[in-house]
Amino acid sequence: MSSCKIDHTLEDVQKKLDDQKPFLPEELYNGSVNLLNQKPDQQTLNELFHLLKKYDLAPVEEKEQRNEKLQSLIN
Repeated sequence: MSSCKIDHTLEDVQKKLDDQKPFLPEELYNGSVNLLNQKPDQQTLNELFHLLKKYDLAPVEEKEQRNEKLQSLIN
């Protein structure tokens, strides 16, 4: 996952989260919803967006890495 210079809006991240809901572990989905409800800063929004981007297409090993990063982001 490379970083990009686009700032993603809260709405963009919520849409991406909803799109990936069927593929995410339930606790990570719920934690991400809670995080977005707290109106996180721009850096957090961008990081969450990129962790969710193409999550459904990622190989199992990459999903595990993303899951760990998501878990640390929502804690």
